Amino acid sequence: MIENALKKLNISALNEMQESSVKAAKTGKDVILIAPTGSGKTLAFLLPLLSNLKSGVNGVQALVLVPSRELALQIEQVFKQMGTSFKVNCCYGGHAVRIEKNNLAHPPAILIGTPGRIAYHLEHQNFDESFIETLVLDEFDKALEFGFESDMSYIIGKLLSLKQRILTSATKMEEIPAFVKLDAPIEVDFSKNIEVKPDLKLKKITAPAADKLDYLFRLLSKIGNKNTLVFCNHRETVDRISDLLFENGLGHDVFHGGMEQFDREKALLKFRNGSHRILITTDLAARGLDIPEVEHIVHYQLPYTEDAYVHRNGRTARMHAKGTAYAILTTEENYKYLPDDIEEEVLEDRYALPEASDWVTLYLAHGKKDKINKIDIVGLFLQKGDLTKDDLGLIEVKDSTSYIAVKRNKITQLLKKLNGEKIKGKKLKLEVAS
Repeated sequence: MIENALKKLNISALNEMQESSVKAAKTGKDVILIAPTGSGKTLAFLLPLLSNLKSGVNGVQALVLVPSRELALQIEQVFKQMGTSFKVNCCYGGHAVRIEKNNLAHPPAILIGTPGRIAYHLEHQNFDESFIETLVLDEFDKALEFGFESDMSYIIGKLLSLKQRILTSATKMEEIPAFVKLDAPIEVDFSKNIEVKPDLKLKKITAPAADKLDYLFRLLSKIGNKNTLVFCNHRETVDRISDLLFENGLGHDVFHGGMEQFDREKALLKFRNGSHRILITTDLAARGLDIPEVEHIVHYQLPYTEDAYVHRNGRTARMHAKGTAYAILTTEENYKYLPDDIEEEVLEDRYALPEASDWVTLYLAHGKKDKINKIDIVGLFLQKGDLTKDDLGLIEVKDSTSYIAVKRNKITQLLKKLNGEKIKGKKLKLEVAS
């Protein structure tokens, strides 16, 4: 089963951390896995979960608790890509409770969710917890930071059939709270062993405080059409940068905790599929999110701690890729965790504005609840829309919506050709995602 799953994921071999985690989990004992962001922890606990699942059980067998909605969706996506016969579902704040209750009426083998929403479903008896034998507490250190202790304590107290707990963390914790009820756990500590920044170049830009925004705009223009994350310490700063880039015609998206969940998911999706190359964010995007192939990190505001700085940089140069991290500093700023020998990036007064991405995201007001899948969308777009496979990019089908990346130069003709068409017997509701 594991061999087939790895084949579906196009993975020929596990890394050393994943091998050690799987081996530890096979003993049946509780496991604490400590490994940096980007090292592959998701697969390190999903494979043991898969091994523990039994066919013919009409109930949730494994529960994965995560600190953020985006991480829940990412884990669900990885498990689905493994192509098993087992059902998986996601529950999180901001998602329709009605849809989740309907999904839980036919219980998944694996349930992934944020502590608050899982606690809600437990309290309202929307699923039977008595079959759950495996619990994963993913990014547990972050979950405690976010204040989920009481919800997690309540949930664990309800799980009377647990046989194994797997706890993951990016940093080694001094003490694991008693409510987790770990029993003689095996510790798999790769916090120092795995180099997740094999080729990360650090650069700095010294800017007058009043001109930081201008320097950022010039840097982003110089970087051009490369996937770039711009980190800020505050939501207000994210929005201020967004206003400047919008006024100057530089395409981008924003991502922070003050946004509606729908808009956050859409921003990440458009960044993943290449419709936007720039994402301006807070530290919410520093950990746990599936954001592949980020080539550049820009610290518009440096974080207060070295740990946060490391996690931000961990978004690039992942798993043997190359990356560059820029720090925009004023002459007054001094961060002790920065090396003394950072190369200075020289900026010209003006650069040509980067061209728009080749991709545009289309929004389809139909999804899984309409029995629509990727094959339906591809078939319609190729046959009725006269597209080739190369004209289609990443397609993501959600509960009630779908998003399709299409080559920019094909959008106008596609919308004309599909006007009035139907999908699964329903009138097509298709538009460009703003």
